[in-house]
Amino acid sequence: MILNTGARTDTAQYYSEWLLKRFEEGFVYTRNPMFPHKVTKYELTPEKIDAVLFCSENYKPLLPRLHEITDWANLKSFAAQSSFFDGDIK
Repeated sequence: MILNTGARTDTAQYYSEWLLKRFEEGFVYTRNPMFPHKVTKYELTPEKIDAVLFCSENYKPLLPRLHEITDWANLKSFAAQSSFFDGDIK
């Protein structure tokens, strides 16, 4: 499964701690925006996750702890997308 974070909110910028906790606990609940009463539980386990896609305008809050996700799942690559990324990460 490809996990796309940040499609509806900037998870990397505003909710990094929450995201890392979800990986630690091994699951996440998501609400369908078209049918708010429909909630789905997804397993976040190394066996289920093949890749993680981050969509963000600011990766800085997540970068110092990104290794926690790569170590957890032994992932070798990530995709990052941002329309405002200027390449200047300090």
